[in-house]
Amino acid sequence: MDRLDSVIAAAAPLLTRVDDLLGTAGAPADHEVWRQLRRVRLLPGDAVRTVAALRPGEFDDAVELLRADARSCADVAAGLPPPVAWEGEAADAYAELRGRVADRLSGDGESLDERLEASADLAQALIEWMTRARTDLAVALAAVLVSEEALALAADDVPEAAAGVGAYVLRTIAERYAEADDLLQASVGLAEAIPM
Repeated sequence: MDRLDSVIAAAAPLLTRVDDLLGTAGAPADHEVWRQLRRVRLLPGDAVRTVAALRPGEFDDAVELLRADARSCADVAAGLPPPVAWEGEAADAYAELRGRVADRLSGDGESLDERLEASADLAQALIEWMTRARTDLAVALAAVLVSEEALALAADDVPEAAAGVGAYVLRTIAERYAEADDLLQASVGLAEAIPM
């Protein structure tokens, strides 16, 4: 359990009220909430629940498993036996094939071990991103719970206050989404096939 798990239950009624007011009363045409809604494409309550569903701890084992697989590839490549007592065409063909297989398993940035290491690095970066997103959202929710807008919403239906809370929460989430997009864009090469 982290900070977000602690604060989300307290924030749920406020977020429901904000979502309801945005859906029924809207907000002033020039209010920032519209820009943030276009960025995130979810109402604040749904966006918060989406971030709350992120569980970085569930990926901890993946990083070490990917790194172990990378080490295994390097070990296999290093252990491929050379054609010690062979001579002729068969020995030459085997040596060439052995070299290609070893290079595919371990070697430059296109080898399987390097891609596994890069995947482990990406998984670690995503774990750190999820943790940061959850922490930043918890701080944002704690701030809106004690804000003037939250007090106004507790007393009456104030669309401007709902828009202010919504914009603040959505801006926090949108900034973390942008970070995740940067991470994924930087790793697009991992999805490409290994050249043969």
